[in-house]
Amino acid sequence: MKVALIAHKYYGDKDSTIKRTTQMIKEAASSGAQLVVLQEFHQGAYFCQDENVDKFDLAINYKEDKKYWSSVAKECNIVLVTSLFEKRTEGLYHNTAVVFDTDGREAGIYRKMHIPDDPNFYEKFYFTPGDLGFKPIDTSLGRIGVLVCWDQWYPEAARLMALNGAKMLIYPTAIGWFDSDDEATKSAQLEAWVAVQRGHAVANSLPVIAVNRVGFESDESGGGIRFWGNSFVFDAQGVELFRSNSTDEIVQIVDIDMQKCEQVRRWWPFLRDRRIEAYGDITKRFID
Repeated sequence: MKVALIAHKYYGDKDSTIKRTTQMIKEAASSGAQLVVLQEFHQGAYFCQDENVDKFDLAINYKEDKKYWSSVAKECNIVLVTSLFEKRTEGLYHNTAVVFDTDGREAGIYRKMHIPDDPNFYEKFYFTPGDLGFKPIDTSLGRIGVLVCWDQWYPEAARLMALNGAKMLIYPTAIGWFDSDDEATKSAQLEAWVAVQRGHAVANSLPVIAVNRVGFESDESGGGIRFWGNSFVFDAQGVELFRSNSTDEIVQIVDIDMQKCEQVRRWWPFLRDRRIEAYGDITKRFID
């Protein structure tokens, strides 16, 4: 499967950013991409750096936004993974990935389950945790497991997607450094982020795709996040097929051997040897 990773900076307003994203999608499609994965909140800024009730207005056009990306998927004849701010009803909002099939049909959605609350990542202020569970989305290219950003740190999420038949794991992402952090701290954070997701690929014998935004975005106090890029693809055995740098926008097509998953699971039968009768405590918060 030819998968395109598209990562870019914020272009100052929604219209300009959408125009840039659309250009990049068309470039990927013209180069043979079948599946295109966008970064978390690709339509605009990462708005969760502050707690501001006015920013809920960014979700008002959720239905119109879906119509637009549906038309792009259909025009380009691709399966398209988008990341949108969903207003479900008054006072109820989600961080939602929407997947469109090649005919523009909405194949399915995933509502982000794990919601962070850290400096400049005040997502609990904006988002209700997802209520759809860890269910893959069926597309004309197969069943894909879409998760979002903070979900990527949790092996339970990846495992449940795998147990539900996902053929790959996909993570639209917005993560970065603070400029005040020292280089050792930055390196440790980045490599931990890469390592845990590579582990999901190995433990589940599935390709893993992460697409992270780039560029500096300021907050209301004069600080901000420098998004660290490093979008990547690991195959079903944890082999690195692609990894970008920390600064450049990318339209990168990666050819993934989907048959390798079956072969790897024959060599390393992790699912066969799971001791499911002994895992009951995994649903507890902590074992005293």
